Amino acid sequence: AVLHQGFASVAPTTPAQTTAAPHKDPGRPERGTYHVANGNNTVCLLAYMGLQLNITYNSTSQNKSVQEVVNIKPNVTLASGSCEAERAVLELKTDANKTVLTFVFTQNTTSSKYHLSEVSLRTTVPDPKVGNVSTKNSSLDFLQGTVGYSYMCRMEQTLTVSQNLSINTFQVQLQPFGVSGDTFGAAVECQLDEDGMLIPIIVGAALAGLVLIVLLAYLIGRKRSHAGYQTI
Repeated sequence: AVLHQGFASVAPTTPAQTTAAPHKDPGRPERGTYHVANGNNTVCLLAYMGLQLNITYNSTSQNKSVQEVVNIKPNVTLASGSCEAERAVLELKTDANKTVLTFVFTQNTTSSKYHLSEVSLRTTVPDPKVGNVSTKNSSLDFLQGTVGYSYMCRMEQTLTVSQNLSINTFQVQLQPFGVSGDTFGAAVECQLDEDGMLIPIIVGAALAGLVLIVLLAYLIGRKRSHAGYQTI
């Protein structure tokens, strides 16, 4: 994964700052509905998710590494892409094309499994001396699912794309292959959701066991307390 930075030719007018301004947390991103249609306007990819970008770049004006946290806003984002037999692409363009985020899903036709195999980002950062930054990773293995079924994960996930980019996903449901009509297929939940459901079950079982032990101890103790008396 490689980061490329484009430098704008802007003459320095003020001394370089040594500290960055306090970062403002953008909060939880809004979920957006995105779809891709093939040549005959048939929906071939569906996605419903909240996305948050963590972008790191070298600021020349601040002379330090800076991290920007950016939410993808569905109301100003356009979705496009393409669908092929073994490859599906979802491209999200936002803020008047200042940010272009691309997801590539790959299908294994032998196992009928799919996964997110590539992510690329091109965006404009606030530092005018840096201008545009871009990064790409074509060897990912995230969001694994089965063709004909949708992938679902309610829990927040962090997808590490490169040293310069990670993506936080929120309440994801997506299906890049085997879409029937314009609705998701049956959902297969991620391991994080399964673990999240397992913990309350374990805690509940432990509490029930504790109550049972206390009850048995009480009954045994009560029986022993009457053992030394005889009925007259």
